[in-house]
Amino acid sequence: MMKEIEVVCLPEEHENEEALKAMAAQQLKLPLKRIQAIKIRKRSIDARGRKVVYRMHLQVFVDELAAPVNFNIDYPNVKDKKPIIIVGAGPAGIFAALQCVLSGFKPIIIERGKDVKQRRRDLANINKQGLVNPESNYCFGEGGAGTYSDGKLYTRSTKRGDVNQVLQMFVAHGADEDILVDARPHIGTNKLPQIITAMRETILNAGGEILFDTKVTELNISFGKITGVKTASGETINGAAVILATGHSARDVFEMLQRQNILIEAKPFALGVRIEHPQHIIDKAQYHCDVRGPYLPPSYYSLVEQVDDRGVFSFCMCPGGIIAPCSTEPGEIVVNGWSPSKRNNPFANSGTVVQINLEDVAGDESDPFKLLKFQQQVEQLAFAAGGGNLVAPGQRMIDFVEGRISADIPKNSYLPGVASTDLKEVLPSWIHKRLQKALPAFGRKMKGYYTNEALLVGVESRTSSPVKIPRDRETLQHPQIQGLYPCGEGAGYAGGIISAAIDGINCVVAAAKIMA
Repeated sequence: MMKEIEVVCLPEEHENEEALKAMAAQQLKLPLKRIQAIKIRKRSIDARGRKVVYRMHLQVFVDELAAPVNFNIDYPNVKDKKPIIIVGAGPAGIFAALQCVLSGFKPIIIERGKDVKQRRRDLANINKQGLVNPESNYCFGEGGAGTYSDGKLYTRSTKRGDVNQVLQMFVAHGADEDILVDARPHIGTNKLPQIITAMRETILNAGGEILFDTKVTELNISFGKITGVKTASGETINGAAVILATGHSARDVFEMLQRQNILIEAKPFALGVRIEHPQHIIDKAQYHCDVRGPYLPPSYYSLVEQVDDRGVFSFCMCPGGIIAPCSTEPGEIVVNGWSPSKRNNPFANSGTVVQINLEDVAGDESDPFKLLKFQQQVEQLAFAAGGGNLVAPGQRMIDFVEGRISADIPKNSYLPGVASTDLKEVLPSWIHKRLQKALPAFGRKMKGYYTNEALLVGVESRTSSPVKIPRDRETLQHPQIQGLYPCGEGAGYAGGIISAAIDGINCVVAAAKIMA
């Protein structure tokens, strides 16, 4: 028989199967020899007390062995089935394609960028030479922004769909089973490309198509219904449904929609900086110890503060991580963060941003590009302040709050380099002042956070899309165009890999109901 229990254990015990069996036997009041196997269902770190512990939800198998779990999925061949066009090969697009196969439709993915292997050369040019390829960068290409920015799988979007289904699909394509149990699952930039490649092979082997280096420039519409798309080369690709999953940085897609008189809207987003600390400072603050020790992972944090009626919050925190240049066009600075699977770099970084509403920015309230233009202006100011070649403007934390230019810049992970700058020249005053108030408050919440060893790097501006593509809540179709399914982060319906993947699945399920 199988029983479920919860245990609390020390860090050095959390991967010790014999220790966990002994705890289970004691809790169930059974002889140890009757405990044949245990399986971890959920695992989280609790650092609220003086001692850091793991909280574990276990399945305990008494007098029987655990049955092996098969995560493999039987994908049918859909080569000759009705096509569904998917624009974008990020998590929304890839999971939409996998769901197409399971639903009996042929996915045709159209991706402006390159496959994961070919993208590496363009990322090297960004990091080493400050050269941005507008079609292939940290945001554009197979796997989308998530592939080379870490693969964090934590989400609060548990009501939108089956999170476990998405995690199991990752495992089926090579991800470690730990992502099924960890409270904050994470794959790592070093492992994600192989997983994305395996997903591509699944789609192709099932009869799907993937077109790289192919840019959609027009939606073909007849009498209010989608009939397909036109590409930059002039080719027409026909399909009765189009999943538009182009990500939050595809500004030209928003321009295409406006050019075709398809409704889009300005959407609130958040903007600020990326803040980097030495990892040991975060570990000491969170784990209440001078040295983290070998049984605990590098620690993360999550901070939020209301300042003058606006939320200021940490975002996309990367323990043992690296700050990366994520511009999609020359002449702009955009920073993001990522971690390898081991999270073993000496720095911790996190976006720290201020919520921006439509009324915060001057301009025509009806202009759907109102906040996008604002976003672009700040990114261009950051580029100018850095001096070119993707050198980013930066300032030590206390210097930033006290309004002085830093005499020097600490060692950091941002490869193109950081130039000492007064970030007041880059950030609008109402964002700058809120950050100045929030950072000391964060320091009061987390001992050691407020320090001049921390570096602020500008700008963290692609937290979400500043444009929304509306859709019907029930059918998920655009209100004007039958068969057009705005999807994922770029359309304003997701905020990370898992929620984007779920939205891709949901859009295909909705399309299948109409196309069946």
